[in-house]
Amino acid sequence: MELLNIMLKRRSVREYNDENIPEEKLEKILQAGLLAPTSRNRKPCEFYLVKNKEILKKLSKSKASGSSMLEKANAAIVVVADSQKADTWIEDSSIALAYMDLMATQQDVGSCWCQSHLRFSADEEKSEDVIRNIFSLNDNYRIVGILSLGLTNNRPEAHCIDDIDENKIKYY
Repeated sequence: MELLNIMLKRRSVREYNDENIPEEKLEKILQAGLLAPTSRNRKPCEFYLVKNKEILKKLSKSKASGSSMLEKANAAIVVVADSQKADTWIEDSSIALAYMDLMATQQDVGSCWCQSHLRFSADEEKSEDVIRNIFSLNDNYRIVGILSLGLTNNRPEAHCIDDIDENKIKYY
């Protein structure tokens, strides 16, 4: 599938069926994250593949809203970055999440990026702190987001190239 077609097809999917994602698809999604470029090739990101339903349920409560789909997900990938390795951990993590999101689409796996950085739980605890506690991480480990994954019967319709707003482009 051509990259532009994958980008058009990529949509946030928050409803999943009970089917397990084949391991080879999860491996390709993780490989995409590992292939993502990082500043000065410092590679500060680590990827926590979560399939454990109890951990997924805890992660679903890491934000006051926008994370509930994690409880019903087949899997999730928490992107954790060591801020001592690179001051570009936000950018590096974001690129990795985007690469994995696109690969999930290419593999016909529903996905949704769940932002953690600068978000809070219903108990007004920082989402990053909730996640750090789940995995017993030190404060230097930062979390931009989680990629929720699952197979779905309700994939939203692809975007259409004619719908893009080319007025956002300025030529000089």
